[in-house]
Amino acid sequence: MSKIQMNVPLVEMDGDEMTRIIWAYIKEILLYPYIDLKTEYYDLGLKKRDETEDQITIDAALATKKYGVAVKCATITPNAQRVEEYNLKQMWKSPNGTIRAILDGTVFRAPVVVKGITPLVSTWKKPITIARHAYGDIYKNVEYRVEGPGKAELVFTDANGVETRQTIMEFDGKGVLMGMHNLDRSIASFARACFNYALDVKQDLWFATKDTISKKYDHTFKDIFQEIYEKEYKERFAEAKLEYFYTLIDDAVARVIRSEGGYIWACKNYDGDVMSDMVATAFGSLAMMTSVLVSPEGYYEYEAAHGTVTRHYYKHLQGEETSTNPIATIFAWTGALRKRGELDGLQDLCEFADQLEKASLQTIEAGIMTKDLALISELPNKKVVNTRDFLLEINKTLEVIRNQ
Repeated sequence: MSKIQMNVPLVEMDGDEMTRIIWAYIKEILLYPYIDLKTEYYDLGLKKRDETEDQITIDAALATKKYGVAVKCATITPNAQRVEEYNLKQMWKSPNGTIRAILDGTVFRAPVVVKGITPLVSTWKKPITIARHAYGDIYKNVEYRVEGPGKAELVFTDANGVETRQTIMEFDGKGVLMGMHNLDRSIASFARACFNYALDVKQDLWFATKDTISKKYDHTFKDIFQEIYEKEYKERFAEAKLEYFYTLIDDAVARVIRSEGGYIWACKNYDGDVMSDMVATAFGSLAMMTSVLVSPEGYYEYEAAHGTVTRHYYKHLQGEETSTNPIATIFAWTGALRKRGELDGLQDLCEFADQLEKASLQTIEAGIMTKDLALISELPNKKVVNTRDFLLEINKTLEVIRNQ
């Protein structure tokens, strides 16, 4: 069987630690034998980011704008300990944050559901997709440690030099301050991305903030969503028999827990960060959580929702066998390949992505899995294998599916 051809390359962003090892395994075992893989490669490993003073991250994001579809490996966001460990020039910013800011995208995260792994929330029957606004709020905040008594003010100076002041707090002792912001155009972009994605996947859209308490900040999010929905999407949602539903964030949490799933839950940046991990864990494992960044201009960046699996990487370096779950990283590749195929009219590439996902799930459902899944799977006669052997087992299943 000849290899599947590609016309336009994917933007490939390599990463760090154990996920970097898995990245290479996936290409070797599951992709190269079947696809004449075309990628424009960017090494976003921490050493290369330090070497280029993070320019390579910017270049990768700009390449995504050029080609339209990217696939990204998990990367390290350095803290003080990592600066010392890697002898870095400085504490570089999150590459995900940089890429999201350049693409102005919305992150959609959804769990991979597989037989034998029952969600911890008994009512959940279908995946819940978290739509996370990927700009501003606490992730672009300014913080200040108050060392003694004094007055804190919020000051805005307009383009004409006119100041507006508002007292935040009269401190009578030590404390802490934080300033956050967001942009109407980014909120509007977030709203449109959510409405469009809901129409694409044919799922209801929920949105929640705390506008009863935050009467300017959160209320602005609510108002912009509602205005765009009324003007641009209400009729389209009605035609598609879909619902847009707004409520308070605490009410949304209660409703989510009682629901059966099968919808998109749009969240502000911090809420989405927290809730995506909660949903992933409740569905089984963060290693089974897919993630795609979608921009209003039609750029897509696929990645796993988890980190670099540092503990397993250190074991790997010591020559120890690891059983690290690669499913979310496989689904990052399949998502990117499918989207590339859709954009370029390559049906065989789309079919391959479907087949690889099917093979991955069938392998798990046959009882062959990594250790993290074996701990939560209800299947009898489970066989725990190491990472590479798991990928080889998936490949065996893939060959059977492709020859049917």
